[in-house]
Amino acid sequence: MSPARRPARQASAATATSDAAQIAAFIAKFDPAHATLIRAVRRALRERFPTAFELVYDNYIFLVFGFCASARASSCIVSLAAAANGVGLSFYRGATLPDPDRILLGQGKQNRFVRVPSVATLDEPAVEALFAAAVAQSDPPLPATGHGPTIVKSISAKQRPRRK
Repeated sequence: MSPARRPARQASAATATSDAAQIAAFIAKFDPAHATLIRAVRRALRERFPTAFELVYDNYIFLVFGFCASARASSCIVSLAAAANGVGLSFYRGATLPDPDRILLGQGKQNRFVRVPSVATLDEPAVEALFAAAVAQSDPPLPATGHGPTIVKSISAKQRPRRK
């Protein structure tokens, strides 16, 4: 195992406290305004998808919070992706989502994203429609009940600066 990655683990009482402290430290690397936005968007996504697994990656370029139907990244519905230049919502299968308002950005074969200048962006009708479409095409589907765990999946040893 390389020192840049650590194995994923399921949340227990002890790891939940440890993960919460780690996540707070990840967010603290950002400018205060970005950190506030990251926390607000993360909280709003957690409220919107309470049964989702929240997979956390502190990667080279982005801090990512993926809201997934299982502990596998490939089951991701939407991710909060934060970098020094801003915050975005990344739709894992965005290329196949209906987007009549043409708000999705990107040209990848699979992924599309929306810039998030404020937490209010999540309540815009076009974004809510994307959430609904992403949930509808989720395979496997989101769990119907319960509260999904937060799992810190990886931490990169090298990272781009999180502040401008």
